[in-house]
Amino acid sequence: VQLQASGGGLVQAGGSLRLSCAASGYTFNTYTLGWLRQTPGKEREFVAAISWSGEFTYYADSVKGRFTISRDNAKNTVTVFLQMNSLKPEDTAVYYCAAYGGGNLCGVAREYDFWGQGTQVTVSS
Repeated sequence: VQLQASGGGLVQAGGSLRLSCAASGYTFNTYTLGWLRQTPGKEREFVAAISWSGEFTYYADSVKGRFTISRDNAKNTVTVFLQMNSLKPEDTAVYYCAAYGGGNLCGVAREYDFWGQGTQVTVSS
């Protein structure tokens, strides 16, 4: 089981980044996939989730209208993307992709079943 996130980096406020996460080794095409983030000293917080079919999405209020989650259910590797626009310094965090097998869209970080290793996003002011 592997979730490999990439695409993080340093960007100026107002800029954009696109995160990717390749999920393999399990039936992730039947799982809700999500992006969550964490800053030092804080708990991981929910950012966005997408249903297994890609038909439904769910966003934290703090990113709604700026971030877009999408997915590609290829046969052996499922990829989930997070397009981040109009970035703000408060978006700075380590971003994790995760998979949830509960069958609905999940906005609670601790309920996710599988986690990737995280990718750092830094937004300078």
